[in-house]
Amino acid sequence: MSDSKFDKEDSLEIDIDTLIRENAQAVADYELNESPVSSNQDLQDRQALRRVSGLSTELQDVTDAEYRQLRLEKVVLVGVWTQGSALDAENSLKELAALAETAGSQVMEALIQRRDKPDSATFIGSGKVKEVREAVVATGADTVVCDGELSPAQLRTLEQKVKVKVIDRTALILDIFAQHAKSREGKAQVELAQMSYMLPRLRGWGESLSRQAGGIGGRGPGETKIETDRRRINDKMSKLRREIKEMKISRDTKRNERRRNNIPSVAIAGYTNAGKSSLLNRLTGADVLVENALFATLDPTVRKTQSADGRIYTFVDTVGFVRHLPHQLVEAFKSTLEEVSEADLIVHVVDGSHPDPQEQLRAVRQVINEIGGGEIMEIIAINKADVSAPEVLMNLLRNESNAYAISARTGYGVDTLVKAIEAALPKPKVEINAVIPFNRGDLVSAVHEQGEIISEEYLPEGTKIHAMVGGALAQKIQMIIQ
Repeated sequence: MSDSKFDKEDSLEIDIDTLIRENAQAVADYELNESPVSSNQDLQDRQALRRVSGLSTELQDVTDAEYRQLRLEKVVLVGVWTQGSALDAENSLKELAALAETAGSQVMEALIQRRDKPDSATFIGSGKVKEVREAVVATGADTVVCDGELSPAQLRTLEQKVKVKVIDRTALILDIFAQHAKSREGKAQVELAQMSYMLPRLRGWGESLSRQAGGIGGRGPGETKIETDRRRINDKMSKLRREIKEMKISRDTKRNERRRNNIPSVAIAGYTNAGKSSLLNRLTGADVLVENALFATLDPTVRKTQSADGRIYTFVDTVGFVRHLPHQLVEAFKSTLEEVSEADLIVHVVDGSHPDPQEQLRAVRQVINEIGGGEIMEIIAINKADVSAPEVLMNLLRNESNAYAISARTGYGVDTLVKAIEAALPKPKVEINAVIPFNRGDLVSAVHEQGEIISEEYLPEGTKIHAMVGGALAQKIQMIIQ
């Protein structure tokens, strides 16, 4: 092993020791100044609508029908371990439990079966089906949640066997998205994803499969109820796609305006609940909803900020990713995910306290590649360093060349991250050396916001500026001085 390799490892060990000491001080300072009262209205509203156990639906306030006590579903989790280690299977089921709790469920039992591949009829083997049924009876569960995407036939067969409702991982994630979507665009995207998922899974019983009422003009084969439902869903999906396309125009216009003015865009991407919104709040002072829950925020948030040398750039907080993110969501949220694929730089936030942060990195990079952002420069922000194991941080810092340990909660390491972000922003490529008249202060201001000042001098006839700027701004300045 080379001396440089030893030097790098020694440096990392020193950095980790320093990290632990500085981290402890940051946590102490944070806890000293922390306010226990949340000022975020969105978070207060969400906490006001909590699902509680029991069957009561009595209103807490008769003047507000939204805040009512809802029945808490009891669920049994079922996973199939087909590859990887036992720890990987357990982590996947733990994540499913977190998803179920976020959706408002109470996890009663969790079962894993080791198989080469899921059973084509019931997802799990016949013996395990009996165990699941026994667990349902013993715990009083009313729902079984499977850690995978089940075919329509598997859903029907498994429901017949266990005698309770069965949903898969995809339906669970879609349910969480439906609860948390706030904007018109977000709600339309979630509805489109849910209908895409629902369409091949429509079912009918008894008279639901009978022909529609006949009469004069209605005789003949007609169409079944389920065919009518499919037609209506297809019509609704077409309408939603048109609405989302219209809403996309506004987002594209704003993005193109920023690009025309050479304003760099930094996308904050990462695994769900890794701390993206917390980091955005820390960096820009935005009051974005922060909650210890999966997919707490779905709608992208764009905030303007300024570098140390005066350049304007934007941060974009995007929807969180997850393992096996449903393809219906990727398709429906394509316009939102373009904020990542069109960015100049990606700050990839990873949860350093997670049992398997490397798997988080892999899952997020897979989605970024799918949406066309694989070639964009990436900075790794290892968040929650204040509660992470030092050896985990050391391993991530060794494996990732452009990684920084931070804590969005306490502020530890954020200044260093900001310096790395500003150093990585795209540089203006056109050099100007001109005297701008004093009556065109707007151009001088634009140079400060969009370019890099090399020198600046005030002369009787105007402001002499030597700087690097974008092509469009350079053209404007050239037209003035001619």
